[in-house]
Formats: sequence, C-alpha cells, structure tokens
Amino acid sequence: QVQLAESGGGLVQPGGPLRLSCAASRSMFIINAMGWYRQAPGKERELVATITPLGGVTNYADSVKGRFTISRDNAKNTVYLQMNSLKPEDTAVYFCYAHTTYGNDYWGQGTQVTVSS
Repeated sequence: QVQLAESGGGLVQPGGPLRLSCAASRSMFIINAMGWYRQAPGKERELVATITPLGGVTNYADSVKGRFTISRDNAKNTVYLQMNSLKPEDTAVYFCYAHTTYGNDYWGQGTQVTVSS
C-alpha cells in the first residue's frame, strides 16, 4: 500500500504561479513512476506530468510544456509540480499518481486548482 498526500492547491490569478506537493508513504525505490493528472468539470481525467523517481525522466502533456515543471526529492519521498503562467483552462482537480514496481497504481484524494481573476 502507498498513501499519497497532496498539498498546495488553491485560487490563483491568471498568469500566476502555484506549486503542488505529493508525499508518498513508502520509499521511492518501490515507485516506477509518479506524477499528476487533472480532471476538469465535465471532462475526463488527463495526464499532466510524470517523473521516474530514480532516473528523473519526465513526461509532460503538450498543453503544459514550458509552463509546468515536475521534480522530486527522493529523501522526502515527495514529488512537486511547479505551475507557472497559469491559465483559466488549467482549472481542475489535480490528482497525484504513483505506479509501483509491484504493478499497482495509487491515487491521492485530489486538490483543487482554480485559476480566476
């Protein structure tokens, strides 16, 4: 079992920054990939960004490339999503995700990000 604890969501004005954090309850050594998905009202959940904890290989959705940066701190079992130049269309519930070496997937409870003036 892996619990994922998200933090950092909130209300931000267009063009502003926000940083999300996701802390895993287990060591990164059992996690193959970790990252963020988001789901806007009336839309399907979509990938935002992922990272491999050990190798640091990243993957981004086209819609966030150049604006969002995913990083990790293996000592803290934590992944971060730095979001810059936020747009109203980034408004969604953001979910942390982890895929383990055992082949299991885990999700956080979600954190709301609202971009509005």
